[in-house]
Amino acid sequence: MYGKRKMADGANTTPMNRFDLTSRLIGKLKQDEAVIGGIGNSNFDLWSTGQRPHNFYMLGSMGLAAPIAFGVALAQPKRRVFALEGDGSLLMQLGCLSTIAAQAPRNLTVIVWDNGVYQITGSQPTPAADAGADIVGIARASGLKQSEWASDEAEFEQLVDRSLVEDGPWLIGARIENVPAVSQTERDPVQIRRRFMEGMGSR
Repeated sequence: MYGKRKMADGANTTPMNRFDLTSRLIGKLKQDEAVIGGIGNSNFDLWSTGQRPHNFYMLGSMGLAAPIAFGVALAQPKRRVFALEGDGSLLMQLGCLSTIAAQAPRNLTVIVWDNGVYQITGSQPTPAADAGADIVGIARASGLKQSEWASDEAEFEQLVDRSLVEDGPWLIGARIENVPAVSQTERDPVQIRRRFMEGMGSR
């Protein structure tokens, strides 16, 4: 959907590969950081990087990766928590951004994969893409001051590094290519829930 594009803040962003960025993120995790993969390709590519008991894979719950990650971050403030959310999915729950900003969990990072389409349902353009809206700009206006576009892979890694050691909440936006996921998540919600609860020390 997107070629190289200049955002409202003047930053140039180049479409990147979602699986590659997900792999770079997972490669930087050192301990027991939680990662919530949003519906569709966000969690498919997370699954494809290798299963961790600290990963939670969303099935059939559009727009809830950031709210669920927010809840985990509040419940376990000593644990770094990441949400991987598509732009179309985030649009379903934009109100969560102001809620996150108001509660300000220092251990939360929301990563938004922005390809301008609802990819999992047929790549229909999102209203934000049609309107030329800036997801990171929306996040900043919602009160999330540490919201940044990753212009390329190197900057994405730099922003992830900062989010692992600096107080959040963070929102990192990444323009991605409109390409399918590497594979699909095993559809066993009971097993996914059980494994994640064990990873969080909840059972």
